[in-house]
Amino acid sequence: MKDIPLTMLLDEVKQCTQCAEHLPLGPRPVVQAASAAKLLIIGQAPGTRVHETGIPWNDPSGDRLRDWLKIDKTVFYDPTQIAIMPMGFCYPGRGTSGDLPPRPECAPKWHDAIRQYLPHVSLTLLIGDYAQRRYLSPKPRTLTQTVQANPQWAPDFIALPHPSPRNNLWLKKNPWFEETILPNLQNRMDQLFD
Repeated sequence: MKDIPLTMLLDEVKQCTQCAEHLPLGPRPVVQAASAAKLLIIGQAPGTRVHETGIPWNDPSGDRLRDWLKIDKTVFYDPTQIAIMPMGFCYPGRGTSGDLPPRPECAPKWHDAIRQYLPHVSLTLLIGDYAQRRYLSPKPRTLTQTVQANPQWAPDFIALPHPSPRNNLWLKKNPWFEETILPNLQNRMDQLFD
C-alpha cells in the first residue's frame, strides 16, 4: 500500500465499513497519524465518547494517559508528534462488564499498512492486553506480568495497563507501576519531546 500517500490511506481507513453489521453505533474509525510521528500509541478501541467526537482518547482514560505521559493535549493531538491507532478502530458495543473487545478485523487489515508510513516512531505504547498480545512475543500470561516485564520490551515498546477508571483497583494493588514504570515512561517522553 505504500504506493499511495498516507493521507489517502487514512481516508480509506476512515471510510471502512468492513464490520459495520457488528457495530451497534455504526462505523466511525478513529485514527491519527503522520509520517513524522515519533510515538505510536496502540490502545484497544474507542468508547462511546470517542465515537461521538471522533477524537481519540477524548475521555477520562485519555486524561489519565496524558497525565502518565506528562504531555498536554497540544502535543498529544499533533499527528506529526504522536500517531494513535487502536486495535479496533470503531466502538465495538457494550458487553456484560464494559465494552466488548476490539473487532478482530481491524488490526490485520490496517496496522501493518499504517505502520509502514511511520519510519520515525522510536517508541510504541501498547495499552491493554489486546495490543500486547498482538505485538509482544512471548507475552507473559497476565497483564501484570507483561507490565512488570517492561525492560524485556525496551527500547521499542512499553506495555501499560489501560488508564480507564475501571483499573483503579489494579493501580492500587500494584503501586510499583507508579513507582517504577511511570518514571521510566516519563523519561522516555522527555527524550522524545524535549
